[in-house]
Amino acid sequence: LPAEQVALIDAIAEQSRRTSDLVDNILEMARLESGALRVQKEWHSLEEIIGAALAARADLLRQHKVRVTVPPNAPMVPCDALMIERVFVNLLENAAKYSPAGSQIRVDVVPGEVETLISVSDQGSGIAPGDEKSIFGKFVRGESASHLPGLGLGLAICRSIVEAHGGRVQASNAPSMGAVFCFTLPSGAPPDMPAENDGNVGSPA
Repeated sequence: LPAEQVALIDAIAEQSRRTSDLVDNILEMARLESGALRVQKEWHSLEEIIGAALAARADLLRQHKVRVTVPPNAPMVPCDALMIERVFVNLLENAAKYSPAGSQIRVDVVPGEVETLISVSDQGSGIAPGDEKSIFGKFVRGESASHLPGLGLGLAICRSIVEAHGGRVQASNAPSMGAVFCFTLPSGAPPDMPAENDGNVGSPA
């Protein structure tokens, strides 16, 4: 196809995705507030959940350098994988929207005995002083967001999901530049895996 038609098709596809995301966020918020969305906790690898979120937003992240740091042999956490993936998707989308192309987006996981700390940071303009808590409210958007599409529900959904898991969420500015969004998930001891049968049968006593 001619370049003009390809550009038009790409623009239509992008606008369709944005519209779909807006509808998804509205429905997700409604389900969370009505109590219709239940947390189904199972033991999951955060590395796998992050990978799924990165794949879901590959189109938005292709102009950024994404660095994921998960310690080797990091323990699994009890969580609803689809809901926590939604948290990562919203935070990654937020980072991509508010940071310049070519800049780095970082995802860091720090396991702990009581809770696991996860942070998503960018190299954008950061958060306006005094907005660190209010931006998690419904339909609230930062000062620099007026020209960008969105309803201001993404961070509110993140807060609702994290708190439903018994965790905490907060936002701050990085010491150098950009914003940092952190959330926690309660840790725990995964159930013991059943021992593999080596095929040998013990002799009777």
